[in-house]
Amino acid sequence: MCGIVAYVGPKEAAPLILEGLRRLEYRGYDSAGIAVRSDAGGGTLAVVRCEGKLARLEEAVRRAPPSGTRGVGHTRWATHGRPSERNAHPPQVGRVAVVHNGIIENHLEVRRRLEGQGRTFASETDTEIAAHLLDEALAAGASLVEAMRRAVRQIEGSYALAAVDARTGDRLVVAKNASPLILGIGDGEMFAASDIPAILPYTNRVIPLEEGELAELTRDGVRIEDAAGRPVSRAVRRIDWSPLQAEKGGFKHFMLKEIHEQPRAVEDTLRGRIVADRTGVFLEGAELDDETARSLHRVVLVACGTSFHAAMSGQRWLEGLAGVPAVAELASEFRGREPIVGEHDLVVAVSQSGETIDTLAAAKLARERGARILAVANVLDSAIPRAAHGSLYTHAGPEIGVASTKCFVAQLAALALLALRLGSARGRLDAGGLAELTAALLRIPGRMREAIARNSGVETLGRALASAPNWLYLGRGRSYPIALEGALKLKEISYIHAEGYAAGEMKHGPIALIDRNVPVVAVVPHDEQFEKMMGNVHEVHAREARVVAVTDREDPELRTLSEEVLTVGETLPAFSPFLTVLPLQLLAYHIADFKGTDVDQPRNLAKTVTVE
Repeated sequence: MCGIVAYVGPKEAAPLILEGLRRLEYRGYDSAGIAVRSDAGGGTLAVVRCEGKLARLEEAVRRAPPSGTRGVGHTRWATHGRPSERNAHPPQVGRVAVVHNGIIENHLEVRRRLEGQGRTFASETDTEIAAHLLDEALAAGASLVEAMRRAVRQIEGSYALAAVDARTGDRLVVAKNASPLILGIGDGEMFAASDIPAILPYTNRVIPLEEGELAELTRDGVRIEDAAGRPVSRAVRRIDWSPLQAEKGGFKHFMLKEIHEQPRAVEDTLRGRIVADRTGVFLEGAELDDETARSLHRVVLVACGTSFHAAMSGQRWLEGLAGVPAVAELASEFRGREPIVGEHDLVVAVSQSGETIDTLAAAKLARERGARILAVANVLDSAIPRAAHGSLYTHAGPEIGVASTKCFVAQLAALALLALRLGSARGRLDAGGLAELTAALLRIPGRMREAIARNSGVETLGRALASAPNWLYLGRGRSYPIALEGALKLKEISYIHAEGYAAGEMKHGPIALIDRNVPVVAVVPHDEQFEKMMGNVHEVHAREARVVAVTDREDPELRTLSEEVLTVGETLPAFSPFLTVLPLQLLAYHIADFKGTDVDQPRNLAKTVTVE
């Protein structure tokens, strides 16, 4: 997840690009850079790059401002290559500089080919591949637009690319596949950016690029073509958002925007980590080679709040897919006793911020006792990754809403990858089984988009049930953590009392709470627990509860027992949590919005708990 800004027009490019990057800094903050094409001396490129936040780049530009009226800029969140100046964008190769958002999945293969031809690389990034491919084509006499055509034909994976050439003084070229890129139409100037807020101060007329498209930008306009090189004509859209609405993507609240961003968060967390032929999982930075994976006796997951619910899901995957004993622990309880961990234990510390005080303390305690520590975090080089032996970063992007949504599903994606990696290394998963699971996992973002779309009517249900003072959420097996997470979301943002329970425990006490005034949310996918869950639904229905069922497909019996059935679509049963959590998030959101609470900043809560 990175930010791109490009400009061509009559004005000095550097200030405009920096202002756009400032509005996109939420998309990446470990390095930044710009490349500006100057007309001096027949055309030169000035490239300025810095590790760290955008302020460092701004200071470097103030010291030596590049002059020119066309250029590209980038704010980065690392996926390939550690944060550093040499890994910052834009890389320059020969006469061309390029910025990139996404992951080039075949970059190692292309890099080996280029190195075999005598080309040398200055960085660890997959982006430098694109710069070399462009330079290769330009050196062979291609125009900038033809060079981009040739480059993207050799690239597999996701990309939003913007390139500036020292010898092509009147234009920029951009290309897009599976990463967002929009064009801004100004008066005698053109923009390209990853997101609308970057260009909204200058124009509200935009054209979103579609998959596989390429565009050539001059100050007088834009020419778009499809993957086959055919011209594309597309109407200009007018955006009537305020600056705050632009930051929210037009959604009423950040939380709702982030719910809709979840498929992208899972995509970005998976990208580059599953081998192209589905025969392996690559977890750069996790420091888990085959020998280490086989030596593990146990995995202990420590976390708090929503991250703990993700850890509970991870525990089930580690046991069921990897065949390794696993336990999920509340970090505050783990550190508050004398836990028995040692050198053959992997302790996975799960935290959105990477700064959660209880999780950090639990990780440090486990490390002191000889355990290997793996951090699962969303913020690069935060405290928990620094205290760990290895890190498995999620790529959800900054999450503004206090109640976590997209960071939760990104954690699920990371933990599912961890289970598949260990399952393969330990011999639990053969090539066929691994290929089936990875293929299903890669389809999850699409299934999530469909599930969000089909549950758009949850708002009506939320209004109908918003007055209920007490709620019960039930689930079994892999659906139990989702029941807990659904109840937590409702509590966090609507201030309604809700409890999540393992459905098998209902008759051991909670059933006493049920009457006609209590909505019972039952998470009932058609998996190995389905029949037992149906028995629980019958029990609460017999006591006149208002049953809201969340399931993967229509079921006549479930429909007769429920006041409302929310379907999410089908996937492999192992990965149902990615889908069943979505209507629960939407339900909590719409109830809170109807009640008028502060959805993004609920009372008494902080985004990151860094004190005891």
